[in-house]
Amino acid sequence: MPGPGSDHISNLDPRAPLVLDTRELGRRPGSQREVTRMVPAPADLGIEVLGVPEGSQVELDLRLEAVMEGVLVTGSATAELVGECVRCLEPIEDELSARFQELFVYDDRDHDPDEDDETSRLEDDLLDLEPLLRDAVVLALPFQPLCSEDCPGLCTECGARLADDPDHGHDEPIDPRWAGLTQLVQDQEED
Repeated sequence: MPGPGSDHISNLDPRAPLVLDTRELGRRPGSQREVTRMVPAPADLGIEVLGVPEGSQVELDLRLEAVMEGVLVTGSATAELVGECVRCLEPIEDELSARFQELFVYDDRDHDPDEDDETSRLEDDLLDLEPLLRDAVVLALPFQPLCSEDCPGLCTECGARLADDPDHGHDEPIDPRWAGLTQLVQDQEED
């Protein structure tokens, strides 16, 4: 049943794993509900080199609290991360825990949808956690994920992983003006 003042059909699917129904709170300020659930991770949850694999389990621990303006959602998300080191491209596996808090304002007739795009809104007492989860996870990720703090990276000449071969090196580069003489020396040594 839509809340007071709402006369449109919600675009949110109440069966979607990241959509929560707040009708149980009854729009009574001070009423609250604890929610713990495991949900499949949506697509593209992370950054280019590190993220939560699509469909992997994300544990949500939430508290929904009715306030005068809407529903305050406070909670945390825990998920497995996979990606690669930005220096040596080795696979990384880690766990992420991100905390978040957001106020979802009640929808009403006076609301102009073009007026304020930054405010999260309830749609027929349903709230969509996906944008909030996405922001919390991306902000909790390291800017440059590394396999270890002292990862030496890759050789700039041949691409060898320097952590596997700490003594890795190359001969001094030969000045192209003297490259022809090097070939003469090699020919004389062979004779």
